[in-house]
This record gives sequence, C-alpha cells and structure tokens, in this order.
Amino acid sequence: MALSRSHRRDEVNFWPGFVDALSTMLIGIVFLLSVFVLGQFFLSQELTGKDTVLDRLNRQISELTDLLALERSSNRQAQESLTLLQSSLTREQGERGRIQDMLNAQPGNTAAQLGEAQKALDAEKQLSARAQSTVDLVNQQIIAMRRQLAALEEALGASEARDKDSQARISELGSRLNVALAQRVQELARYRSDFFGRLRQVLGTRPDIRVVGDRFVFQSEVFFDVGQAVLKPEGRGELDKLAAILVDLGREMPPDIPWILRVDGHTDNRPIRSPQFPSNWHLSSARAIAVVEYLITKGLPSDRIAATGFGEYQPLDVANNDDAWRRNRRIEFKITER
Repeated sequence: MALSRSHRRDEVNFWPGFVDALSTMLIGIVFLLSVFVLGQFFLSQELTGKDTVLDRLNRQISELTDLLALERSSNRQAQESLTLLQSSLTREQGERGRIQDMLNAQPGNTAAQLGEAQKALDAEKQLSARAQSTVDLVNQQIIAMRRQLAALEEALGASEARDKDSQARISELGSRLNVALAQRVQELARYRSDFFGRLRQVLGTRPDIRVVGDRFVFQSEVFFDVGQAVLKPEGRGELDKLAAILVDLGREMPPDIPWILRVDGHTDNRPIRSPQFPSNWHLSSARAIAVVEYLITKGLPSDRIAATGFGEYQPLDVANNDDAWRRNRRIEFKITER
C-alpha cells in the first residue's frame, strides 16, 4: 500500500503545461487576426484616394470622347453642305451654258434681248463666284476641323497612355505600401512583445492582473475604490512601474512607428446615478482619463496615449453575480497603431 501511494506522488501532471501551450497559441492567432484587420484598413484608405484619381481621369477621357464625337458630327455636316453647294454650282454652270447656247443659236435677236441675256449671264457669273467662295470657305473649315479632330485623337491617346501609366504606378504603390505596412506591423509586434515581457517580469503573477489577447487587464480595485475615479496610493505605485517601462520602450521605438497606448475603462452592468457620475459611461471614461493623466505626469508623451470609456457594454463575463461583476470592472492597456 505504501509503495502504491509513493508511486502516485511521483507521477507528473502534464495537463497545466498543455493548457498554457493552448492559451499561447490562441493569443497568437488573435494577434495575427488583429494585425491583418489593421493592414486591410490602412490599405483600403490608401486605395480609396487612388480610386478618386482614376475616376477623375476616366471623366476626362469621357469628356474628350464626347468632344471628339461632336467634332466628327460637325465634319459630316460640313461635308454635306459642301456637296450641296457643289450641286448648286454645277446646276448654275449648266444654266449659264444653256443661256450661252441660246445666244449663239439666235444671231438675229435684237440688241435689247442680247443685253438682257448678258445681264442674266453676268448674274449667273456673280452667283457662281459667290458659290465658289462659299465652297472655298467650307473647304477651309473642313481642313480646320480635321486638324482639330487629329488634335483631339492625339489628346485622347495621351490620356489613355497616362491612365495606363497611373494604373501601373498605383499597382506598384500598393505593393510597396503592403511591404511597408507589414514591416511596421512586425516592428510594432516586436516592441509590444517586449513590453509584455518586461511588464510580466515587473508585476509577476497576481490574480488581479492578467493578459487577455493583446491587452494587459487590471481589475479596477487595483487603482480605484468602488464607484470612484480617484487613484489610490497603491494604484499609483503600479502605474509607476508601467510608466517606467513605457517611457523606456518609447525611447527605443523608431519615431516613424505610429504607436499609441490605449487605456480602456470598463464597469459592471449595475447602474450608477451619482451627482458626479450620471452613468457608467461617465465613470469608465473618468477612470481611463485619471490613469492617462497620471501616466503623462510620469513622462509618457501626450500624443502617445489615449483614454476610452466603454461603460458596461464590453463585458468579459455576462453572468450577474459578484465574480462576474468583479471581472468586468477593469482597466485595460493596449499598445496599438493610430
């Protein structure tokens, strides 16, 4: 019997290690999903501006196409007018030939008839001269229209070439943006991991401080009394540790990484209606602001920190009991991108 008990004591329990490994894997997956969502957001913002440029180029091409069609229509009308004038000129020339033939066939006509025929002939000549002038003018207009048409076609070709060049540059810019964004995300992830590691070493293992995904979670009781937003002395001590790590980390980060520390205040779902805090929105926001203001006094730059109040609307536990309420009353710290 004694040997059996001794054997059971020597057995190794692997179950806690397996649970830790599974938790680490889940944290990694959540972090990767967050990075992907951020990347897609910034990429969509960049591509939206380029879509605007493409729309403007397409509108210019459409306007040039409409103008080209208008010029072609004018050219057709001028051709029709020229054809009509040429027909009139041919008809007038035939009439003049007929009158001349009549004069030649009647040599015995009186001088009066000859004078009238000469007047008619002179009128026909004047009409023919005017018609010829009109034909010359129309020909000049056709030549000018053809030049304009050639210029419009050249402009349209140049616009299409610029459009293709813009498409190629946008594609290249998108690729470069993806690479740069991936590099910045990797750098931020590395510094975030460094921050988590240092903070774990400083804070140790405490039941009121834990890691949830990519955030450090402090129970509100660490910093505040129930229903209050004034930092307790022991809470300031914990924030001093956090501020020292953040200030050192901020010096190490390259200035072009747009990182920011987000301080999120959360409450439980029990309503509060005090003169100072009409709702949980006010309480959670006031607590987040109090933490932010204290960290700024400890050297954290004002442009690298933000306060957010979530009220009771982002619970970790939806149950209505003391344990759930305690878990939901919390302050979360998250290093993210602006």
